[in-house]
Amino acid sequence: MIETADAEPEYDDTAIRFLAALWGDGYLSPGGPEEVDRVVEGLSLKGKTVLDIGCGVGGVTLYLVARHGAARATGFDVEGPVIEAARRRAAAQGVEDRVRFVQAPPGPLPFADASFDVVFSKDALLHVRDKDALFAEIFRVLKPGGVFAASNWMISHDGEPSPDMKAYVAAEGLSFAMASPARYAKAMRRAGFTDLAVRDRNPWYREVARAELARLKGPLYAQAAAAVGAAYVDKNIQTWEAMQKVLDSGEHRPTHLRGWKPVG
Repeated sequence: MIETADAEPEYDDTAIRFLAALWGDGYLSPGGPEEVDRVVEGLSLKGKTVLDIGCGVGGVTLYLVARHGAARATGFDVEGPVIEAARRRAAAQGVEDRVRFVQAPPGPLPFADASFDVVFSKDALLHVRDKDALFAEIFRVLKPGGVFAASNWMISHDGEPSPDMKAYVAAEGLSFAMASPARYAKAMRRAGFTDLAVRDRNPWYREVARAELARLKGPLYAQAAAAVGAAYVDKNIQTWEAMQKVLDSGEHRPTHLRGWKPVG
């Protein structure tokens, strides 16, 4: 069973508005469409069926259809507010015949065996505690010969987090269940994935996050404060400052993952 620490919504309308101001409309994680392109670099999604786990407000799911030519894409999330926003976004773009959004409580994925050619995820898997169960489910819903491609926020080790990391996670206030790239790779192999690829994105994001913090403190402050209130922006500035410490130390390791389900 896939479980998160808390099934209550963590990304409410205020969080959605704030992250849209920072990361772009439709995105709840950094890098925008360019980072999505890097996650699926070298893969052909044209004509494929795609599952986007932790789809949030649907910006990435819709992009995988519009830009990468997926025949059908299903966005899945456990939270109601983001799924509602995603459905509105799909309706506004007139692509409801190619894109659907599914909400279900934490647990087994609500899809049949071998349903998808591609399983994608963007910075959402850190909310799932049981990595072995997670990848067993991803493997199950992939078709033979299918590929899993994701980015995710990780910790560089599986021991006790540093005081700085504990302070950062506390500042986020979200159900983070970080694990190391090695732990993820072990869970993927245990599930049956082959040809694994693991790509460190810390050097990229530590500089992007530094720029995000500068924008929050400077030119973006008034716009974000108008959207969500100054107190909310001030709290997130403190969160970004805490995050920058663990990015600079290397303990916070954003990472790309890729693996294949064997044909036979």
